[in-house]
Amino acid sequence: MPAPGAGTVSGARADIVIIGAGAAGLSLAWRLLAPPPGVRAPDVVLVTPPPGPLRPPERTWCYWEAGPGDYDPLLTASWRKLRVRAPDGDGPVHDLGGDLSYKMLRSDAFERGLAPRLSALHQVEAAVESVTDRPDGAEVTCRAADGTVSTLHARWVYDSRPLAAPPPARVSLRQHFRGWFVRCDRPVLTPDTVELMDFRTPQPQHGLSFGYVLPTSRHEALVEYTEFGRTPLTRPAYDAALRHYTGQVLGLGSFRVTAAEQGVIPMTDGRYARRAGRHVFRIGAAGGAVRPSTGYAFAAIQRQTRAVADALHAGRSPVPPPAHPARALAMDAVLLRGLDTGRIDGAAFFTRLFHEVPCTRLLRFLDGTTRPVEEFAIGLRTPVLTMLRTAAEMPLLSRRS
Repeated sequence: MPAPGAGTVSGARADIVIIGAGAAGLSLAWRLLAPPPGVRAPDVVLVTPPPGPLRPPERTWCYWEAGPGDYDPLLTASWRKLRVRAPDGDGPVHDLGGDLSYKMLRSDAFERGLAPRLSALHQVEAAVESVTDRPDGAEVTCRAADGTVSTLHARWVYDSRPLAAPPPARVSLRQHFRGWFVRCDRPVLTPDTVELMDFRTPQPQHGLSFGYVLPTSRHEALVEYTEFGRTPLTRPAYDAALRHYTGQVLGLGSFRVTAAEQGVIPMTDGRYARRAGRHVFRIGAAGGAVRPSTGYAFAAIQRQTRAVADALHAGRSPVPPPAHPARALAMDAVLLRGLDTGRIDGAAFFTRLFHEVPCTRLLRFLDGTTRPVEEFAIGLRTPVLTMLRTAAEMPLLSRRS
């Protein structure tokens, strides 16, 4: 994302350096530059990778939110209805009711929308080579595309770069997917309803698979094939699965693919350290924002960056808070272990939850905002004996890289 002052700054000093310009880095910078009345906005330097393999491709973020949100003008679409289909195709449409919406945001629109406020910060386009904690702050060494090395000094550094590998874990799966943006010749889509999980896909021996449909009109949608498993597929395998899903399951008829996206999201019970030094912190996926059982992260990133910005504006310790409650992470670990061992039928598990638990309560649970008594009631709708057996063995498992 271009900004005034892009380039290298040797020896520059700022209040805050943010590394990375994805959802976490941009959200934090955007919030820091809007302090409460009477509070000075901090001096912020945003370090973005140069064009090339370090820069992520365009991507789609989805989240549910009550009422109007900060990014509503930037949304591609939003919905008040969603459905989870069983393997036989059964599944009622859930009306989210009230003011809850399921929202779709594209990264390019997000960057453009935040650009006016972010023009007030300084941007350095370079690859970060090292981050060093110092007694009075931190030092970031980076290299520009032309080979120029620069050093940035800051009181606080927030690093949103993806980790090279997830932390050691007792169970580690991957949510891997490929999606097509399709334009259908006929008006065959239902634009007011998201197909959140459509289990009319061939199920793997371990883990699960499902289709995911975000319709933006009667003719257009993002259609994804997703698996929870250990190993991603090849691109031809994804495309074969998408051809089967769009043709044999959805019956879209003739269509053309206007764009595609593909990704892998770690689903693990590894412990993500949010502090990398006295003055260095990790945010976003690197700071544990991804919910292990679902792969959703955008809403947690907003909570995390909002808390950091509020603390900095108030002069409090700006350590990023946990993105998810500890008890939610413990329950996720049990579910992932059950899916990985094959003890839990993933399609039956999620279908039953959405059938027997009020949808809005279940979404609050997946967002980590339910009370223990609500979580206990949700737990009774799962295969209790299997979950208890799996929970009992978790302390016996070692954490492995």
